[in-house]
Amino acid sequence: MPRDTHVNRTSRRAFLSAAATGAASLAAGNGPTAEASARERSPSTVRDHMWVFTVPAGLNDKELALGNYRGGSRMTPAEAAFYLNVPNLLLIRAYDLPTLPNKEQGRAKTSFEQYAISFRPLDRVVWSVVGSGGKGGLAELDYVLPLAKEFPNISGIYLDDFIVGGKKGADGRVVGWPALAPDELKSARKKMKAAGQPMDIWVTLYTNEVNPKHPRYRDCDPPLADFLDLFDVLTLWTSNANELPNLEENLAALEAVAPKSRRVALGMYVWDFLNRRPVSVPLMQYQCELGLKWLKEKRIHELIFLANTMFDIGLPSVEFARDWIAKVASQPI
Repeated sequence: MPRDTHVNRTSRRAFLSAAATGAASLAAGNGPTAEASARERSPSTVRDHMWVFTVPAGLNDKELALGNYRGGSRMTPAEAAFYLNVPNLLLIRAYDLPTLPNKEQGRAKTSFEQYAISFRPLDRVVWSVVGSGGKGGLAELDYVLPLAKEFPNISGIYLDDFIVGGKKGADGRVVGWPALAPDELKSARKKMKAAGQPMDIWVTLYTNEVNPKHPRYRDCDPPLADFLDLFDVLTLWTSNANELPNLEENLAALEAVAPKSRRVALGMYVWDFLNRRPVSVPLMQYQCELGLKWLKEKRIHELIFLANTMFDIGLPSVEFARDWIAKVASQPI
């Protein structure tokens, strides 16, 4: 069971107080404007750069069962942000959930709206257009943009598992392709600008997609470096926890091809999906501390913890991350 320290109790009170203040503003008719104004203030602490990567509750129960963690998870995306005491959230569609609004006729509120309502106390929310497994596409942007107008803390779109496929060519290279072609990315950018809501485009990049020296390197056609300038935030993920000691080399590989103007986020798993086991506490500590160092050096700009579907089953990696966040989150940047 997690320790209920004085720091954690204080954090809960602060979180609830902020939520109550937001509710009072809404009641006074100042809701969206007041919220947007508060979020425009420059981030000043480590916590301001922390995010939780989420999917609808329970969607990774099969993976957990394969790792002998039975019973499943019940934690929702909003609960995960509350549990870690972080102010920013990524919502990724997976297994066609949450349901697209056009399939929910007759409801008072769509599933999209219901999730967005639960996220109102948060500072920034980024919503997937390309979801888990590379599913989705440009058409999903038409559901997210109206939502962003109604909920101004929705500050971007997310493209998960962006490099899809993987065919071995005659030269032995494994070549994938982008879930959205460069022309579609440019079209998405125009739509976002026309909507009048400032929004960023985030993308998932795995270490084996950015480092040609990686033993499982997967090339991209067209070359990934040719259109990295079409994204605003490049998120770097290590899908095999055994490779975390190579993080320095893999970040350097991304820096070698990424436009200097683009923000980089470090994605941190608490569960090793490839090897079907929790990330060990020493490796969790390693990626957290290295991420903090890079954040202060401005080599990266955000830290992401994945995922809510593993936070409530007693993983030591989760409890380490939660305690570590409580210790470092108030440090200035």
